[in-house]
Amino acid sequence: MKRRIRMGMVGGGPGAFIGGVHRMAARLDGKIELVCGAFATTHEKNMAMSEELLLPKERCYDTYQQMLDAEAGLPEGERMDFVAVTTPNSTHYPIAMSALEHGFHVVCEKPITMNADEAKKLAAKVKETGLLFALMHNYSAYPMIRQMKGMIAAGAIGTPRKIVSTYDLGWLAGANACKQAEWRVNPKFSGAVACVGDIGTHAQQLIEFTTGLKITEVAADLTTFVEGRLLDDDATIMLKFDTGAKGVIEVSEVASGEENQFKLRVYGSTGSLEWSQMEPENLILRTNDDAMKTLRRGWAGMLDEVKPFIRTPAGHPEGFIEAFGNIYLDFANALLARLEGKPYSTSFPTVDEGVREMQFIEAVVKSTGNNGIWTRI
Repeated sequence: MKRRIRMGMVGGGPGAFIGGVHRMAARLDGKIELVCGAFATTHEKNMAMSEELLLPKERCYDTYQQMLDAEAGLPEGERMDFVAVTTPNSTHYPIAMSALEHGFHVVCEKPITMNADEAKKLAAKVKETGLLFALMHNYSAYPMIRQMKGMIAAGAIGTPRKIVSTYDLGWLAGANACKQAEWRVNPKFSGAVACVGDIGTHAQQLIEFTTGLKITEVAADLTTFVEGRLLDDDATIMLKFDTGAKGVIEVSEVASGEENQFKLRVYGSTGSLEWSQMEPENLILRTNDDAMKTLRRGWAGMLDEVKPFIRTPAGHPEGFIEAFGNIYLDFANALLARLEGKPYSTSFPTVDEGVREMQFIEAVVKSTGNNGIWTRI
């Protein structure tokens, strides 16, 4: 069965940033086509999106419920195959759950839900239906992050002992942040946390993804620096892991002057690896016995499992959108294999990682409420 995977989208209306990124990324490999959507909260905006995206007006719906009901009623050869959920956090759970109940696969923005109970219910529904569920932690799909993961698993730096992740942005440093940021600091839409949910979960997921370790306890300090803001805009979180390793996550959205400074450093018993999102083509290897080495994407030593995530020859930079594209490519390949009755494997983040991130958030909030005491996840 050779055809494109049909995608529906909820969110991503006029002026939205992340929805546009999802659409660009999904198109990169020509395996996915956008066929419908409920992009905005008004009929006028949805009709504007139908014109902008060259979609039939009858396939641009005013609500996600309307879209799911209508698409489920279409012939199998016409209806969408999956839903991309690109809305604020508060709506992830009802949209994703309803999509699963209607028989549609899901790609969902992070954090997965507003709390761990909702995440567990989604995980149970995914297991019950057997449908695919991808959680959009795009940083896990950068080629050099996959290289880092493979090298750690192969023992290239010995036993991981200390893991440090920092993620600093300046976009919320002022009280009058941009319109895109308004809902992120509103507990009605964002949940119990802002900064930790927005970027702290990226750090938590990437640490566990690359090292294979599990965070077991946290000691957290959430801070709100901007007066009048109801949720955190800065956090420092100490970590304990299931192997005895230790770590730190430092995240801030009030780090004036910073653009998107996301770094991960893993220190092992014989060496260390460092990756920076603003220089994503590089992976730095350090040991006590040799000069520092900067490994570049596309070099001769790239691991075989990384090569499918490389799109251009060395020296032709790949970045943010391509990482999103790699998640969509993995998802599309799995879905195509299902349609053809073939076996498949996946490496994209799943609903189970969504449960982990919500448990992490709740432990961080609990620890902060108890003056930073160590709190189990």
